[in-house]
Amino acid sequence: MRNITLTWTRRAAQATAVLMGGFGLLFGSAAYGQTIPVVAEPAIANQNNDAIYEQAAARLQETLAPAAEGSLTSEVSLTSGEAGCAPACESSCCDSCCNSCCECESSWCDLGEPCDLGDKIFGECSDWDIGGWTQWGYHSEANGLFNKHPHKVQNHQSWLYLEKVADGSCGMDWGFRADIMYGVDAADTQAFGNPPGSWDFANGWDHGIYGFAMPQLYAEIASGDWSIKAGHFFTLIGYEVVTAPDNFFYSHAYTMYNSEPFTHSGVLATYAASENVEVYGGWTAGWDSGFDSFMDGSNFLGGASLTLSDEATFTYITTIGDFGWRGEGYSHSLVLDLALSDEVNYVIQSDLVETNAGADHQYGLNQYLFYAFNDCLKAGLRGEWWKNGDNSQYEVTAGINYRATANLIVRPEVRHDWNPGGQNIVGKNDYTTFGVDAILTF
Repeated sequence: MRNITLTWTRRAAQATAVLMGGFGLLFGSAAYGQTIPVVAEPAIANQNNDAIYEQAAARLQETLAPAAEGSLTSEVSLTSGEAGCAPACESSCCDSCCNSCCECESSWCDLGEPCDLGDKIFGECSDWDIGGWTQWGYHSEANGLFNKHPHKVQNHQSWLYLEKVADGSCGMDWGFRADIMYGVDAADTQAFGNPPGSWDFANGWDHGIYGFAMPQLYAEIASGDWSIKAGHFFTLIGYEVVTAPDNFFYSHAYTMYNSEPFTHSGVLATYAASENVEVYGGWTAGWDSGFDSFMDGSNFLGGASLTLSDEATFTYITTIGDFGWRGEGYSHSLVLDLALSDEVNYVIQSDLVETNAGADHQYGLNQYLFYAFNDCLKAGLRGEWWKNGDNSQYEVTAGINYRATANLIVRPEVRHDWNPGGQNIVGKNDYTTFGVDAILTF
């Protein structure tokens, strides 16, 4: 028996692979810089040699690397262990479990295998995927930033997407993606930068506080280090996003809601200049546009993402030109993401918007601090200063992410907003909000 050790060289979402074949069963998982022992058991007992395990490590590495969006290194140790278990350590904490000592401390966290609709319909190796989520939440106060309907349990997002991944690693390939959603977040997800009645905006898709939106519909081609998408797609700008599963907090920052577009319509190219540099550039029909443009919006969208080290990434994204409903001007978002340790992650973001639309001079400074106890439990803190003209708005949010299963996450939070100079966008200047939501992915 041999233990294959795999180490992520950059932060990545959890990746899991199971391979069956001449090497028997291999299982591996890694998340956020962890080093995970993986046991490979040959199907034939007398194939207990280093070459077999080196080949098994390579097979597992090839499977995990695409999901990691990063690189992976592997090495073969000659330590023996019981089948299905990592080598025992000296501490008695490992007497009752099959993992390393540090993992025994959080052995209560067992996410299980995720339920993936795309794998069930298209198979695990297909370029095609289908999936989505449903998000339900409650908040005690309205802040005007998506969370606008207090004191009621509501369906924020019921989301479905269909896509074919454009994989240019072996030459020219094509892909596409289509997203449709229903919920109270629809009004903020529609292309409200369009003239009324165009695409999904003010065209009868709403009823009461609920509605439908189609925030993405684009085609993509990829070849080698290049990819180009054309159509209706989410913005690159900022740290927080519209899609609920991709945010830590239930509530949103003032900066994200007021100083960043949500969607664009146009053409966007991506070029992987090296392993550490990715460059973006394209044209869009203004902010929040959907195959149309209000007041003839036309602007540049682009920037770059730099991997500074295994622990640090920096992203600069800008829009320059006519933003349509938002006027003509310049905006940018700067995001520095630091992994301070295996458990601690710090993010700082700064946004700037300057346009000729009245007093549209905005600045935002957001900071995030996260601590991962294990794969099931994570704590977070967000502090924000957002300035609109001469008016400064502040908020601090503390929350927890509890992942009950691989498909279900619960996000309680407490948030305090205050405005020393007056009132915020919903007419308040000092208030505290409790909120909680649950997201079920499929």
